[in-house]
Amino acid sequence: MQLTASQLNRATLARQSLLARADTDAASAIGAAVAVQSQAPASAYIGLWNRVAGFDPADLDAAYASGAVVRGNPVRMTLHTVAAADYRPLREATEPSLYAAKLGGRIADAGLPAADAAALAAELLSYTAETRTARECEAWLAERLGPETAKAAWPGIRQYAPLLRAVADAPWGFRDKVDYLASPERPTLGDREVADASLQQLVLRYLAGFGPASAADVAQFAMVQRGKAKQAVLALGDRLVQYEGPAGEVLHDLPDASLPDPDTPAPPRLMAMWDNVFLAYVDRSRTIPPELRTTFIRNNGDVLPMLLVDGRAAGLWRPVEHGIEATAFSPLPDDVWAALDLEARGLVKLLADREPHVYRRHHHWWDKLPDAQTVILAQARLR
Repeated sequence: MQLTASQLNRATLARQSLLARADTDAASAIGAAVAVQSQAPASAYIGLWNRVAGFDPADLDAAYASGAVVRGNPVRMTLHTVAAADYRPLREATEPSLYAAKLGGRIADAGLPAADAAALAAELLSYTAETRTARECEAWLAERLGPETAKAAWPGIRQYAPLLRAVADAPWGFRDKVDYLASPERPTLGDREVADASLQQLVLRYLAGFGPASAADVAQFAMVQRGKAKQAVLALGDRLVQYEGPAGEVLHDLPDASLPDPDTPAPPRLMAMWDNVFLAYVDRSRTIPPELRTTFIRNNGDVLPMLLVDGRAAGLWRPVEHGIEATAFSPLPDDVWAALDLEARGLVKLLADREPHVYRRHHHWWDKLPDAQTVILAQARLR
């Protein structure tokens, strides 16, 4: 069976609760989304606001505080919020890639072998059984390596070690100055068999949230070697079904996963920065028009907060003094603007008690945008 681009788009939106907000709690929503990008802590909250009916940010606060969800780097070598039960297998699946990427470079230049750095990372987990500041961790490392070597090695070790970001009393649950905490259920590190078995679990979880998709898409989402992703898919055998993609590519999915009608309406949304709905595939045209990709995804890796219209990125948004500024790169009908305005009113309410001008430090990108239509939504003075 060959699937169209529209079918793939609607499948992604349905599994990410973007065709209709889910009537669920924060922890369950995180699990359904697989991994919610949290490079900026606010993004997890805005991501859930887009996916959960009647979302209350206090629900996500409580899920973080109870340990039901955790924030760390289990996939794509960057910060995500995942269900606590998912953290260990996802982190084990990506361990070889993290080892190769983070325990070389500056560590090697400092004269510290990768194996020694890995051993120190394992020791660090005992030290961070209770919350530690970054300064305390660096001092701990300096006692073992000396200050200069520790300074050079710390960036790689902290990104390789399975350290969670510790919850704090802050608007979005985490302070700018990072505190670290070892995962209560520690992943197995340095074991290829464990990594391979966990990668199969990652494939199943990924397809539940983002399928149908290719082995290359799995590798893109997790940032693992394509060959390893392909081996994991093949090892799952008849636990998966196959489809043909729009260009004839092989796509995989779970046998019981539904495919919505490609004509299912997709309501407008104001998406968080770095939302995985835009990043989980090699071919990002599933949700981003190719001609707009470099406008929305900047050359330093910033993925700007987008307007999702009819299932695809159509523009950008940012808070301004009197509401939400929406910039569209093609004409939008009045009913879409009205729906976006309603969404923006909900977003202003979400931000009001937390950070009304969220993502402000990224606003410099707006000076570099091409000409487009700009509308102020939810016009009400922000604090």
